[in-house]
Amino acid sequence: MRIKRLFPIVCTALVLLSGSHWSAGVAAAQTTSDELSRLREEMANQQQQIRELRKALDEQRQMLQGVMPSAVQPGPAPSPSQPAGPVTAANPIAGCQVAPDGKKPGSLCFKVGGVEFTPLGFMDFTYVGRSTDVGSGLGTGFGGIPLSNVAAGQLSETRLSVQNSRVGMKAEGNVGNARLTGYLEADFLGNAPGNLAVTSNADTMRLRLYWAQLKYKKFEFLAGQSWSLLTPSRKGISPMPSDIFYSQDVDTNYQVGLTWARQSQLRMVFKPNEHISAAISFENPQQYVGGAVTLPTYYVNQLEDGTRFATPNLTPDIIAKVAFDGDISGKHQHIEVQGLQSTFRDVSPTGQHVTKAGGGGGAGFNFEVAKGSLGGSSSVHSVSLIANGFASSGGGRYVFGLAPDLIVRPDGNISLVHVANGTAGIEWKINTAKDYKSDYFGGDKTRTLFYAYYGGVYIGRNTALDGKGGSFGYGLPGATGANRAIQEATFGVSQAFFANRLGTLKLMTQYSYLTRNPWSVPAGNPTSATTNMVFVNLRYELP
Repeated sequence: MRIKRLFPIVCTALVLLSGSHWSAGVAAAQTTSDELSRLREEMANQQQQIRELRKALDEQRQMLQGVMPSAVQPGPAPSPSQPAGPVTAANPIAGCQVAPDGKKPGSLCFKVGGVEFTPLGFMDFTYVGRSTDVGSGLGTGFGGIPLSNVAAGQLSETRLSVQNSRVGMKAEGNVGNARLTGYLEADFLGNAPGNLAVTSNADTMRLRLYWAQLKYKKFEFLAGQSWSLLTPSRKGISPMPSDIFYSQDVDTNYQVGLTWARQSQLRMVFKPNEHISAAISFENPQQYVGGAVTLPTYYVNQLEDGTRFATPNLTPDIIAKVAFDGDISGKHQHIEVQGLQSTFRDVSPTGQHVTKAGGGGGAGFNFEVAKGSLGGSSSVHSVSLIANGFASSGGGRYVFGLAPDLIVRPDGNISLVHVANGTAGIEWKINTAKDYKSDYFGGDKTRTLFYAYYGGVYIGRNTALDGKGGSFGYGLPGATGANRAIQEATFGVSQAFFANRLGTLKLMTQYSYLTRNPWSVPAGNPTSATTNMVFVNLRYELP
């Protein structure tokens, strides 16, 4: 800018100096008045050229500012969490939204055009030890805990795995007056070959979540694969994993008694105000019987026994939920109720179609009962009580497939299986006062977390005879795989060592005691199966 200001002055001085030198020569030569007039005219032309040159330079500078504003304009005023200086492309979160408190989000967010992209994920290194050989890998097969009189019930197991590591991406942008969000999440717990653990542990990537959501005024529309609307929420009705309750367990199959699924769906949510949410969802159905139901031979291929993807379903499952959220003295309170309607169908050898409607209902709450300073220290804590329950006739698939939806009688009639399940627990989060003032703790980021849960499932017996000595259904005599009840008690601790712009490193632990009680076992066999499980997980999370 100094050069631009000096340029016309220097030019003028040179011209004036030249003019005075010329005038001296002219005076010496006794020039005429016409020659002096010509000299003044030339000086005026030079001044006009200088003004035009400055105007052109100003126009070029303004054009550059419009094309590359971040390169020439000063950045925002510095804050305690933001160093001073211009915002440039070297800062990956420069274009993303700023938090309401004025601090930048602690994430790897970057902006392309009008769309904000946030990479998601973490790296897990998990140890799992069980007192019996469940044989299900990293996630526990709750319904198949071996009895103590078989070899698997007398062998313990140890596993090291990175399968629960996760990758994903969230994209957000505005479409007119609406907000559009896309979400993708995957892990490495997909179907694996039998020799996976022999040499190269090439774990298979698996789709977890993949959905798009449109928010417009009081309405939200979602299409894709998401957590089922039956899955309990922590707050509101939201597809974001942080707003959903599926426990803090390290176990990738979570907690016995939890109602959940991740499946394709079309969902609509109505939020008349900040406290009430109501939703309806049309979700992928699956006529499920599992491996513990004995079917008449003709009906085997019409139902899902755990090996058939293309089951001939009739209609989508219809799920509805209403949630209420509020605060009492600054402590968050969440209550919800939900309902399920499913339709099942088969066809007999004579071509007769049989249709049966099933469903269920449930309720839950997530109450923050304590919040504030911990014993007069600088630590800040939050204690939440959580409980969810569900009862159904034909809804066993939503209890992690631990119960069948139905059985088929010899005449082709469908009979639904009754199931009741639930979970209850406590979560205690502790942060220091300094943590809450940082960008990286508070909210969903917690320094120390203690948790404990109890969960259980009860499955009703349902059997039928064909009059010829044949028995069909669930809970037949001697069928050790048909469970009456499964229960699990769990507690654990999660400790974050640090959280900053490089990410978060935490150590997570879980202990569980699991029991399984079949409806019937052969004479002389144990009447129940038990196992002790320990999980230790080292996790690095993206910031």
